[in-house]
Amino acid sequence: MFQELIVAACLVLVIEGVLPFLSPSTWREALGSLATLSDRQIRFTGLSSMLLGVALLYFFN
Repeated sequence: MFQELIVAACLVLVIEGVLPFLSPSTWREALGSLATLSDRQIRFTGLSSMLLGVALLYFFN
C-alpha cells in the first residue's frame, strides 16, 4: 500500500510538471489569474477537484 501511495505522488509531480515544461508563459499567466481569485473560489475549485478525483477512483476501481 505504501509503495502505491509513493507511485501516485510521483505521478502527480509528473503531471503537475507538464504545463510549466511545455508552456512556461501560459503557466505563469494561469498562476497570475489564480492569485486574483477569492478564497471561496479557490476552496470551491479544490473541493471540486477532490470530489472528481474520488469519483474517478470509485469508477475505475
